[in-house]
Amino acid sequence: MEYVKLNNGVKMPELGLGTFLLSPADAENAVYNALKSGYRLIDTGNAYHNERAVGRGIKKSGVKREDIFLESKLWPTVYTKSAAIDEMLERLDTPYVDLLLLHQPAGDYIEGYKMMEKAVKV
Repeated sequence: MEYVKLNNGVKMPELGLGTFLLSPADAENAVYNALKSGYRLIDTGNAYHNERAVGRGIKKSGVKREDIFLESKLWPTVYTKSAAIDEMLERLDTPYVDLLLLHQPAGDYIEGYKMMEKAVKV
């Protein structure tokens, strides 16, 4: 597996599975099969409506969470919601994500970025 080193020193796999447009059932199965096949990067977003299924696929795979690079995104309508990140983590059934993005620079994205800064644990 090839990796890219991010600015904070974290290594991110170059190859991963995106779950956009996958139904929850398909997302769960795709994540499970991708992880069983050696993939270690999984991408989702709250706008995809499949985060719970992604979390189930991760758990079902038996791959240790620390061996998976999990990426998600926040949609503009939740940027300023104080519980947005905690709710995302609950849906994914994980204590952390490795990369969190603002889905697009719309709405109050500056406040959304500030909320992400507060959520970062070094």
